[in-house]
Amino acid sequence: QAQVVESGGGLVQAGGSLRLSCAASVSEMFFNRNAVAWHRQAPGSQRELVASITSAGYEIYADSVKGRFTMSRDNAKKMAYLEMNRLKPEDTAVYYCVVFDRWGQGTQVTVSS
Repeated sequence: QAQVVESGGGLVQAGGSLRLSCAASVSEMFFNRNAVAWHRQAPGSQRELVASITSAGYEIYADSVKGRFTMSRDNAKKMAYLEMNRLKPEDTAVYYCVVFDRWGQGTQVTVSS
């Protein structure tokens, strides 16, 4: 049984928006105590960190998405989200949610020009 499941990916035109969701089937204590992150991997590229939020709520973003993407987490629901605005073709990738060391299977985001 998957412990981390992403959803919300799809095909969108450049300039559009998508909201990714991450559902974690872990204990509430585990979720609350650990950072949650979104990574992405484009074809032929290495996986890269997109955004993360620590248990204390400290957020970091990759320079390439600052001002366009916003990450949030809901500890009570054991959920995390990635709001992506002003999407660009170079944002096309498989997006992965990670809770500490628990990786999801990823969700595809495709941005057409």
